[in-house]
Amino acid sequence: MKSIHIIGGGLAGAEAAWQAARLGRRVILHEMRPSRSTPAHSTGLLGELVCSNSFKSEQPDSAPWLLKEELRRMGSLLIAAAGRARVPGGQALTVDRDLFAEQVSRAIEAEPGIEIRREEVTAIPDDGVSVVATGPLTSEDLAGAIARLTGRERLFFYDSISPIVDAESIDHSVVFRASRYGKSLDGTEDYLNCPLDREQYGRFYEALRGAESHAGHEFEKHTPFFEACLPIEELARRGPDTLRFGPMKPVGLPDPRSGRIPYAVVQLRQENLRASSYNLVGFQNHLKYPEQARVLRLIPGLERAEFLRYGQIHRNTYINAPALLDPSLNLRTNPHIFFAGQISGVEGYVEAMATGLMAGRNAARLAEGNPPVVWPRETAHGSLAHYISGADPRHYQPANITFDLLPALPEDDRQRLGRDKAARRRLQCRRALESLERYCAECEPAGIL
Repeated sequence: MKSIHIIGGGLAGAEAAWQAARLGRRVILHEMRPSRSTPAHSTGLLGELVCSNSFKSEQPDSAPWLLKEELRRMGSLLIAAAGRARVPGGQALTVDRDLFAEQVSRAIEAEPGIEIRREEVTAIPDDGVSVVATGPLTSEDLAGAIARLTGRERLFFYDSISPIVDAESIDHSVVFRASRYGKSLDGTEDYLNCPLDREQYGRFYEALRGAESHAGHEFEKHTPFFEACLPIEELARRGPDTLRFGPMKPVGLPDPRSGRIPYAVVQLRQENLRASSYNLVGFQNHLKYPEQARVLRLIPGLERAEFLRYGQIHRNTYINAPALLDPSLNLRTNPHIFFAGQISGVEGYVEAMATGLMAGRNAARLAEGNPPVVWPRETAHGSLAHYISGADPRHYQPANITFDLLPALPEDDRQRLGRDKAARRRLQCRRALESLERYCAECEPAGIL
């Protein structure tokens, strides 16, 4: 039986290693931290979160919920760890990032089938099956090896980190607690909201427009932003109301003291179980740190904010997967090499876990001499894999799970449900989970899972 090398101990790599080991395979997990860190990481923990602490919506019959529900039904290590590390977050699954990473690390370290090697990998091993899950901050040497292997230039785009403030430095006489439209899974109001009137917004907007950004590296100057994760200063350049229709959208958030909707709102989301810190939702930026402090303290309620972490922009590396990968996530030119996580071109924590699960299980199959499998197209997992391998390679962009990636409903169902979008989505989710259930029932007796 061949060894399985998992390169990268982030979300995709940790899930892949766990899945392969639980199938009885010998796994070597390579992680260069803490001996060599990255601009975004601060620990050597496996599964460390470097951006938001949110795994997105837990609202039943939403696309993010469906992907997480499929992971739960297939025994995902990381989704289980997220449930144990959960903190209040409205309808979202948000976690205490330290507790989450500690749980993932402990589970991987205790798994007898996994050997952890704290070392930088500069070339893909050729003595077994490999899963490349090095994420957006793949080291230069390994990225060069991947480019030589695939025969294509690596691609870069910006990824962003939102600032975090100390809860004790927030002026609670100004902010109010509410979830948008009063919606929350448990009936609590889990977000802090900083209201701005027209004049306050104007001052903030002008200060943001004039703030000084970090000078990027030469290769970054010609790199496009990812539209779903734009820095706030980039949004501000698109017009004075762009922020008010984006991260500072006030709709559904009436100030309980006046009963009126503010002109703009900045939302703060709880970071940990102690509620000792909050992140500014959607406020990723590339401003110099002193400029961030100056501009963000113009937000009502944050005049004396103490920043535990400033916003950042960091490089994200991903391959042109549709030109390179099969739906089983292995290279067409070298089936013993799989890609998973953000380097494959999925965007988001849970999407990284999902591709890690698929790549890890398929690597385990290949190591035993069996062909890899493809998840049913109706499922969220199958739809992600279909997008990664089947999108237009000329215009490939990283993607989150959305209903647009799932197969369209048959015409008779569309006509029967008409414009009832909620009913259509319920049906898509039900069919996805039924398809997954059939797949698991067929595969488990055959040893495929």
